[in-house]
Amino acid sequence: MSALSKSCVSSPSVTLTVAIPTYRRERVLLETVSYLRSLAVPPGEILLLDQTQQHDPETESALGTMADAGAITWVRLTIPSIPQAMNQGLVRARHDLVLFLDDDIRPDPELIAAHLRAHQESPGGIVAGRVLQPWHGGKADPADASRFGFNSESSREVDEFMGGNFSVNRHDAIAQGGFDENFVRVAYRFEADFALRWRRAGGRIRYAAGALIHHLKASDGGTRVFGDYLRTAIPAHSVGEYYFALVNRPSGWLRTVFGRPMRAIATRHHLRRPWWIPSTLVAEVGGILWALVLMFRGRRLISNVADASRN
Repeated sequence: MSALSKSCVSSPSVTLTVAIPTYRRERVLLETVSYLRSLAVPPGEILLLDQTQQHDPETESALGTMADAGAITWVRLTIPSIPQAMNQGLVRARHDLVLFLDDDIRPDPELIAAHLRAHQESPGGIVAGRVLQPWHGGKADPADASRFGFNSESSREVDEFMGGNFSVNRHDAIAQGGFDENFVRVAYRFEADFALRWRRAGGRIRYAAGALIHHLKASDGGTRVFGDYLRTAIPAHSVGEYYFALVNRPSGWLRTVFGRPMRAIATRHHLRRPWWIPSTLVAEVGGILWALVLMFRGRRLISNVADASRN
């Protein structure tokens, strides 16, 4: 990691950019921005990476007013893509540290301070924050939980992060190529892909329990527009895992490619509604074929995309 990333948090006046990729969110987006602006330690910049073609008039007006007042930086993007929006966040951010957040969250009062503190304590790494989901009932996972779910009260080194609450030095992230834009639609496993490339380059990922958000999990907008993965023949949900396995070939990747179709239909949903089995299998096979096409085309990282646009 760069020398810059080790020194950029040495000043007590350091701040960060909050980057929020958003798609088809209305009131909950405005509430998220309002929460962030009211924090005792607010971000130095709120960068809204908006992939919505047309908002409701109320939302459009409110965002325009905030942008005109300098309260947010409002970037309109034409193609809905999570990794592309996040790459734009890396490129456009005014501050060295960038905190990526979901567009349907309520931040803990100490969120920004906790991320900055974690970078001071462990410079040069990714800081993965805690995500409290609605089904957690406001409680942390038990200390002896068999699976780490980013809801522990104990900070530790981890192998991955959740895309809705993590911070990174933008220069280091860009040096790794940013996020692979071949993770299309739902973009499942794009975080795992970046984390794997980061760690293979010698980077560290630190889970900071104090950097907490409450994920509201809004029922509309975001990845919800691609429907329920149990009830579709479209491979928007499946392609990401197959692509991740094919391009990275982690331990057990063949088991993922050949075993996932059967696991996808081995659910209580399919047991009770077997008529959905053909649709699910079509989605899985389509995901494999789509992932193969993406793999043979090659990764779409920041440098690759920039080179392609110049040609």
